[in-house]
Amino acid sequence: MKQGSGVSYIHGSSEDGHPNPFAAVLSNIQDSATLGIMRLMHGMFDGIDDSFFELANGARNNNEQNRYFEAMREVRIKRKGIETLLQQELARLFTSPPELRATTARAAQEEPSLESLTLVQNDALEESVAITSMISKARANCMGSLLQFQTRFSYALKLPAEAPRVNPLEPESLCKAFASACGNLDVDIREKLIIYKQFDRYVLGNFNQVLEEGNRLLVHAGVLPHLKYSATKAPVTPKTSAPPTERPVEPAIAAPSGTEQENLFPQIQELLGALRATSPASAHHGYSIPVAAQPISDQDLLSLLSQLQPARPVDNLAEGPVQAIDLRSAITHLLEDQAKKSGTTPTLNEADEDLINLVSMLFDFILDDYNLSAPVQVLISRLQIPILKVVIKDKHFFSKATHPARKLLNSLAKAGIGWSDISEQKRDKLYEQMHSIVLRILDEFHGDISLFEELHQQFSDFLAREERKASLVEQRTREAEEGRVRSQRAQLLVDQILNERTQAHPLPAIAVDLLRNGWSRVMFLAYLRDDATHQWEDTVRVVDDLIWCLQPHADQEHRQRWVQMVPQLLKVLRAGLQEVSYSSSRLDQMLLDLKKALTEAFKQQSISAADKE
Repeated sequence: MKQGSGVSYIHGSSEDGHPNPFAAVLSNIQDSATLGIMRLMHGMFDGIDDSFFELANGARNNNEQNRYFEAMREVRIKRKGIETLLQQELARLFTSPPELRATTARAAQEEPSLESLTLVQNDALEESVAITSMISKARANCMGSLLQFQTRFSYALKLPAEAPRVNPLEPESLCKAFASACGNLDVDIREKLIIYKQFDRYVLGNFNQVLEEGNRLLVHAGVLPHLKYSATKAPVTPKTSAPPTERPVEPAIAAPSGTEQENLFPQIQELLGALRATSPASAHHGYSIPVAAQPISDQDLLSLLSQLQPARPVDNLAEGPVQAIDLRSAITHLLEDQAKKSGTTPTLNEADEDLINLVSMLFDFILDDYNLSAPVQVLISRLQIPILKVVIKDKHFFSKATHPARKLLNSLAKAGIGWSDISEQKRDKLYEQMHSIVLRILDEFHGDISLFEELHQQFSDFLAREERKASLVEQRTREAEEGRVRSQRAQLLVDQILNERTQAHPLPAIAVDLLRNGWSRVMFLAYLRDDATHQWEDTVRVVDDLIWCLQPHADQEHRQRWVQMVPQLLKVLRAGLQEVSYSSSRLDQMLLDLKKALTEAFKQQSISAADKE
């Protein structure tokens, strides 16, 4: 299977050999896309640093902490190489854009079979799953801009109508290029998955900006300026085999509001039509409903869900498998049992089955997140039936971002990312709080959605308190470490200066003792306190002055300076040593002995002066 279309617009020619009028704008798009992706990469690398640093701070032992610091160092060292390799791959993709028709077939061809997997390949499989998840998520988030860009880009290349569409900014190509660029990183799979998570967050999460800029440049150059994308599909007409008609595309709206929110669920129902047709409920109670079939009420459905809710463990809700309940099959079986007992044909209406499908997909997505540990996944999975009850009572759950149950579920999932200490779960405050919240929902939720609002506020307050505590601990740790380093630097500098001074000049023992065991403390404290007061320089000058006064000077001018300097010097020495709480009795004796040494030095100066005369 060929890897690309073979089309190259770098030379400004189309496939028919004629000059391509859009060659300049295509080159601008390449430069703009490369610059935009590299800018997003810079934010990603900062995010990787922050993630590893936070994980290292929260590590339970030195080995785990060292692993995160080593991973952070490895990424920093090879960051430039990753950026260079990705830039080279982007240039290749623009020179020979991949055909979209070949993408699916190539992915199927490369997908490993279950029989080929071994224990050695577990890491590779986990990495492959992470990459596939990133690709699917990016395509879904950027669907409108992606379709517009690849349509305009293919048109600008002057490709024949029957030729497959091409796209150098296909998320699959970008994700695989990044994975290939990270191939030289010497990190474990867990750390690599964290790197992929940051790539997904910072690069793919903002990838729509790159596509929009490419569309803007193409529209400005006159390439299909009226192309639109509509996210709303036409109603599916049953019993037809005609191929779907191509529809123009218009930008999708990211955040519906007002009446658009009310219309959102019907649109989702259209998208879920295919899934509904393949469900067990459709197989037994399909939408060609018999005349005798009666859709059950919401209240009856809630009663069925209460029967499905498993009994919780008394001590630990995290005990059990990490799996979502197959709600559709379970409810279908209950309906069949009810039909046998009552002789009626109860069935689910379309809206309720669509809600069941949506909640099932939501929990499948959460429980497939490789950043959530097994205990957290099991805890969240316990909420599947309570959340479905909420959705049935309030259809605005999916269209209203501020819905209390939705906010609480999002907060629990986000807070659980990175938590992994299974052995300490009974003593971990975060785990205890999450466990308590899930327990209260299972015990107390009987239809009053205000419980979710109360629990969300309680959990938010807890996270805020823990964040403040963590910030204070981090600040104190940083300050303590900075103080320790500064203290070491101060001690080394004081020792260095005193060693140099005392070894360069012969000094009486009392002077050496005073400098090393007394004045060194004054110098040490002055170095730590010094800002703009020059205390440090003053303490060093006292050492130099004392050494000068203890040396013989025959010059009359020097002797006069000695007479003026010594009284002030002794006063400064006493004040400094008293400030550092030097022993008062020892201080008096030491200064008395120092005066004798200074007097002896002055006598030597007098003898030297007399000999000189």
